[in-house]
Amino acid sequence: MLGIFHKQLAHPPEELNSPANTPSSPTAPRQPKNPDEILRDFHSAYPGDSFAATFSSGAALACVGPRGRGFSLHQRLFCGFDSIYCMFVGNLENLSGLVRQYGLSGKATNEAVLVIEAYRTLRDRGPYPADQVVKDLSGSFAFVVFDSNPDHPSVFAALSGDGEIPLYWGIGADGSVVICDDRNIVKAGCGKSYAPFPPGCMFHSEGGLKSYEHPLHRMKPMPRVDSEGVMCGASFKVDTFTKIKSMPRVGSSTNWASWDL
Repeated sequence: MLGIFHKQLAHPPEELNSPANTPSSPTAPRQPKNPDEILRDFHSAYPGDSFAATFSSGAALACVGPRGRGFSLHQRLFCGFDSIYCMFVGNLENLSGLVRQYGLSGKATNEAVLVIEAYRTLRDRGPYPADQVVKDLSGSFAFVVFDSNPDHPSVFAALSGDGEIPLYWGIGADGSVVICDDRNIVKAGCGKSYAPFPPGCMFHSEGGLKSYEHPLHRMKPMPRVDSEGVMCGASFKVDTFTKIKSMPRVGSSTNWASWDL
């Protein structure tokens, strides 16, 4: 799966951008690419198996079909409902229980549909913090949700804490955020400005990067230097020495995405 989001739509951590990717830097052998080039690379890597959707708000989603070559045995799903789109890789062990919890019994439901419903619940009327909702997902998974609401488009992504599913993110040539489970695509498209997405974490275009496993602690950027001695995009880990006083809860009158602390 591949998601590309304009810098005005998603706001990644500044530390994800490598100083080696500046146009005047002589140390970066790979300069980042524009979104169209990254999309072309994705389709070239999976010819005949991939499809894409682009949006006027500055977003693009691309997926490999269930019979796509070159992937592991992890399930890959794509779903769209009510202007919300979800790309999901992996499996939820407690899917049947979550289906009942979200009132989806009797409906054709898979993991991507469930994540969309959980997102809608959080966005519109959720009484719980976002970290608790994601923490309730049991299994190995990675997902990217794009809400294409023209008045308030947003991005939401998360990765399970077990490290079974690979996920990477980076910054393209125009500042766009690139999220993909194929390291080669992100590495080629973002130059040095890429890093593994931290397990057990979630990212929202407004709320930023948070650990849903340790929601009372902030995330700390960790500098990365590659084998060529060039500074890359930072990786992130939970900072156990900084504790947040409380997590905000959201109600029906509050957009769940506003989790600024």
